[in-house]
Amino acid sequence: MDLIAHFRGARTTLHLESGLTLFSEGEPGDQMYVLLEGTAAVCVAGAVVEVAEPGALLGEMSVVDSSRRSATVITRSKCRVISINKHQFDLLVRESPEFARHVMSVMANRLRRMNEGFAEALSELPDRGKRFLDALGQGRTAG
Repeated sequence: MDLIAHFRGARTTLHLESGLTLFSEGEPGDQMYVLLEGTAAVCVAGAVVEVAEPGALLGEMSVVDSSRRSATVITRSKCRVISINKHQFDLLVRESPEFARHVMSVMANRLRRMNEGFAEALSELPDRGKRFLDALGQGRTAG
């Protein structure tokens, strides 16, 4: 789905300066954003895990499950975004199943990338660390 084309005529866009924190990890979130122009860094625990470009969704997880933000987003250039609250999100999902599939696809792709990174990190652990993680997964502690 081409989100830039879909929201091209939106009247309620926000113009953001470079270096602005759109939202921070751990804070409550009730809005998501579509990045229409510019770039933004998506950071987890202080590390950049993604550079968002036009068409990217930002903050969708908090709108979907009402949880705290799992990342911090900082603009890397001047940006233009559209803000979507929970009510607007629900309307978009009802009016456009394609939008709902797009949001799910974005979330699934991010989860796959995180899983790949996690698997890579695990492969670099010494055997003792792997045994400990295996034991945790089975509900006991390693000795």
